[in-house]
Amino acid sequence: MTIISTASLQSPLRLVGAAAAILLSIGACSVFEADGPVRIAAIGSLQMDATPTKGPLSFASAAYLDATAQGLISFDADGQIEPGLAERWTVTTDGRSYIFRIREAKWPDGRKVTAQHVATILQAYLRPSSRHPLKDDFSEVEDIHAMTDTVLEIRLRLPQPLLLELLAQPSMVMIGRSTGWDRGWGPMRVKPHGKALIFYPAPDPLGEDADAPNHHSADNDSARTVEMVGVTAPRALARFKNGYAEGVIGGRFSSLPYFHSSGIARSRLLVDPTSGLFGLNFQQANGFWSIAEHRMALSSIIRRDRLIEAFGITDWTSQISLRPAVAERSGLPPPALPTWASEDDSVRLGHMQRLIAAWTGLERDIAPLRIALPDSPGATILFGYIAADLARAGISLQRVAANAAPDLTLIDEVAPNDDIIWPLRRLSCRRDTLCNTAIHDHIALANNETDNLQRLTLIADAEADLLREASFIPLASPLRWSVANLRFTGIRPNARAHHPLNRMIGEPK
Repeated sequence: MTIISTASLQSPLRLVGAAAAILLSIGACSVFEADGPVRIAAIGSLQMDATPTKGPLSFASAAYLDATAQGLISFDADGQIEPGLAERWTVTTDGRSYIFRIREAKWPDGRKVTAQHVATILQAYLRPSSRHPLKDDFSEVEDIHAMTDTVLEIRLRLPQPLLLELLAQPSMVMIGRSTGWDRGWGPMRVKPHGKALIFYPAPDPLGEDADAPNHHSADNDSARTVEMVGVTAPRALARFKNGYAEGVIGGRFSSLPYFHSSGIARSRLLVDPTSGLFGLNFQQANGFWSIAEHRMALSSIIRRDRLIEAFGITDWTSQISLRPAVAERSGLPPPALPTWASEDDSVRLGHMQRLIAAWTGLERDIAPLRIALPDSPGATILFGYIAADLARAGISLQRVAANAAPDLTLIDEVAPNDDIIWPLRRLSCRRDTLCNTAIHDHIALANNETDNLQRLTLIADAEADLLREASFIPLASPLRWSVANLRFTGIRPNARAHHPLNRMIGEPK
């Protein structure tokens, strides 16, 4: 369990003082019974028709689908892969074929789940028109087909050693054609209960009464159920504080100020040790900002440690590279660092000021930078500190809506696996990023290289190129947090920030 520092937040957290009133809106007595369901408050909206083909899922919707429509592979409570719909798998010696054995399972309408069903779902996720958030991370996939009713093959153009971690992501769920809340094979079934959803173990598909409507229902064994609501961060924390939830899941930097204003003990806050991308992304770069050296200088004058300290926790780390140094593994190159990494802040600021003076000295204006951020207290703190840092150099920062053609947007994503090329692919020539075709081709060359040593060399070169391009300004690791009662071990910090509902059953409360 991660213990959080008691350091108080600085003045911007006064913005959320009004939110504290919500935390008093529920009676203070605990309503838990030892043999009752596990009650979880997930931050975010719950949508009955949620599907990853429409884009990223809210945390609450992802938790709901992962529990009821688990993919071929899943993550356990510690963020390690384990069997999902696939009960076992084999990888050929050349690393280009993954063969999965589909377990006995049924859709809610009683049909047997077949390998062809799975192939059709995966193909839909990866088709060009799909908005699936991981579509571009499956570029090595050559073919997906059913070999038999129970055997599926994913054929690759090139080996992808970390394919299983991608398939374990909550967005790789197996959603059937049923309507309503219950649309998947399991491992849990679900039924609405007021504004909450009740999850209970799916019946054994080989059992005699597996198709009976009340078999193994939540009414029969409430101790083996999970009750989850999808609510705002203040209401989720209110439920926890007043005994209506064992835990809260789905916290990000944007909602952390609500925790600090809640009065909940800091020892209850759990921070996931994630890696990924958290920073400012140039969606367009015009005028002064069309020059990479100017963007690099902008990155250099942001005082990241000061920004992170404003959020009042010690387990969130600043970052100036595209991947964290703590993620280094034996045989992997260290992350590339910007040229200004060893310079003092005064030197960086002076260089930025000289670049601005040279530009404006030729009677060229520098338009205010327009930035789109989430509507949240955490984002307001982020904006305030970055705006102050930029103002030291005379740069104006304006906060605008996401649909108002911003120059900068925020990328806040946990890496889906440990492949060191993932941040490079994510930041190059996507719909929401700038596109340097030479760097993009360099990344593709590295991605297609089959010799491991040569691949690492190409990745290191492409990473350095992308860092010099400065189209993305790294700020920190992605922040993901949860809250749990002292005795409840069903929520455990892990590198994937994944907290599966089916692994919370039976845990002490």
